[in-house]
Amino acid sequence: MLHFDPATWCRDTLAGDDGLLRRCTGATLDVGCGPGRLTGALLGSGRTALGIDVSAAAVRLALRRGAVALHRDVFGPVPGAGRWRHLLLADGNIGIGGDPRRLLARCRELLAADGLVHAELAPPGTTAWSGTATVHGSAGGSLRWACVPFDDLPGMAGAAAMRVIDTWTEAGRWFATLSPR
Repeated sequence: MLHFDPATWCRDTLAGDDGLLRRCTGATLDVGCGPGRLTGALLGSGRTALGIDVSAAAVRLALRRGAVALHRDVFGPVPGAGRWRHLLLADGNIGIGGDPRRLLARCRELLAADGLVHAELAPPGTTAWSGTATVHGSAGGSLRWACVPFDDLPGMAGAAAMRVIDTWTEAGRWFATLSPR
């Protein structure tokens, strides 16, 4: 069981966000946007961005921040499906739903033909797992989640007909960019 505190994501920025945001050069869908930190930063720099999250409380926080966000499940109807230039899976959101292969396959459906997924992963050597994450704070509750180590990504990407085209680390965080094959 993973315990995490969503208050971390309520900050205006987190160390390591810069490299992730720099790569979003076109219309960006922030999957699991939470309180809109990255969506708001993209919009603030004049880029097109939309956040989606299954938490109504998180979407309310994102809207208060000035981000454009919808209360949506990535596995349901999503505006712009098949036309997004970039998808963000930051803050470990590659674990959404507890099945990273399924999530990556869904992300591939949401992307434009030349689109890119930018994902944050657990450090190499971390044990992969799938299970329940408990949310602390006023949001409370639990959700299906998975942990994807950096070194497990190529196999998962391949299973979703995607490939890893770039990797980087910043501020102790591990990231990768994937494209459809």
